[in-house]
Amino acid sequence: MFIGALDATVVATATPHMITDLHGETLFSWVFAVYTLTTCVATPIFGKLADLFGRKAVFAAGIGLFVLGSILCGAAQSIAELIWFRALQGFGAGALAPVCFTIIGDLFSGKQRGKMMGVFSSVWSVAGLLGPLIGGYFVDQVSWRWIFYINVPIGAASLLLVIVFLH
Repeated sequence: MFIGALDATVVATATPHMITDLHGETLFSWVFAVYTLTTCVATPIFGKLADLFGRKAVFAAGIGLFVLGSILCGAAQSIAELIWFRALQGFGAGALAPVCFTIIGDLFSGKQRGKMMGVFSSVWSVAGLLGPLIGGYFVDQVSWRWIFYINVPIGAASLLLVIVFLH
């Protein structure tokens, strides 16, 4: 859930560099809008799929789509490519929060559930603080592309943990 929340805030700091590098002055607002749009569209879809096919498989698929979208975003050579890849990334992000909260509901009793939901919801606050800092660091020190590539090791570790430990 952290990588989805982080990605919602980290991109803003890299916008001027992405626009310059990809010559996307007229379309740059779609980089943000398409991510939000596809996340909102995917959320109920993944919720239903999690009910039909199981939480673990759908959660893993969402993480996989998000990481694939991140890799493609980092490799984008035009603003149009970046927009399409952000759509894929946003679609994967649509599985992260809702399925995560559903898993919490499955794993914890009513007494513990509220506390765990609060802990996991606080991830959004932390990501809101860290996103601009991390984005600014990568833009200044490496490249704007690394705001997307940083999701790969975090997503891979998350996927491994889900596959191995979530029962």
